[in-house]
Amino acid sequence: MKILISNDDGFQAPGIVALHDALKTLAGVEVEVVAPEHNNSAKSNALTLHSPLYVHRASNGFRYVNGTPADCVHIALTGLLGYRPDLVVSGINNGANMGDDTIYSGTVGAAMEGYLFGIPAIAFSQVDKGWGELEAAAAKAREIVAQMYVQRLIGETPWLLNVNIPNMPLQSMRPIRMCRLGRRHAAERVIVQESPRGEAMYWIGGAGPAKDDGEGTDFHATTMGHVSITPLKVDLTDHESLAHWAQAASLIIAGAATAPAM
Repeated sequence: MKILISNDDGFQAPGIVALHDALKTLAGVEVEVVAPEHNNSAKSNALTLHSPLYVHRASNGFRYVNGTPADCVHIALTGLLGYRPDLVVSGINNGANMGDDTIYSGTVGAAMEGYLFGIPAIAFSQVDKGWGELEAAAAKAREIVAQMYVQRLIGETPWLLNVNIPNMPLQSMRPIRMCRLGRRHAAERVIVQESPRGEAMYWIGGAGPAKDDGEGTDFHATTMGHVSITPLKVDLTDHESLAHWAQAASLIIAGAATAPAM
């Protein structure tokens, strides 16, 4: 099995080093890293289209790119690697990617890029920042990948999973829970500062606290010490509202046909 690893914290981040070191010990597995040169948190699925991308190799064999997480996976799969990996793995992220976080997450974005190319993909994150109990998180990620391989879940059919791992010793983690995404409150207020030139500078505020964190959500599961796994999809269509908007469109079309010119 060939595994491509990326992340959004950068190729030198402890999370990706720990994940690589854990996965490379799996029998019969080849692991390769293509990750951003610098931290690219909250870059989501962004691709770099108006400037060139450069690939360099670090002393530990990792390749790094002056681009986004999605850039890394995209160029890896469209020519850099020269082969098609069986699995794309992203992380381990420094902090949770739960609820609304998944929309902005570069960690999820890297995994999603693999999924868009038809390859099974997993995004791994630790719930709390600071890399506490990182080796335990890497061991749990290794266990999940190993079991998916044994159960023959890694194959031709693509899927996308978002995994959040509590910062605790491996033996203290409670069993995996399949969860839906929770929701956060609106983000905190923007931070305004004055630059040395007297201009207003704006910094995006922090993520809001959990709003929908009831039983069955990723927030609830990880709070209780479980590893949360949420299957994700890319289709943003609001299927439940299609009929409503079809009727609305009919009214708009009919009204436009009879309305006087403005």
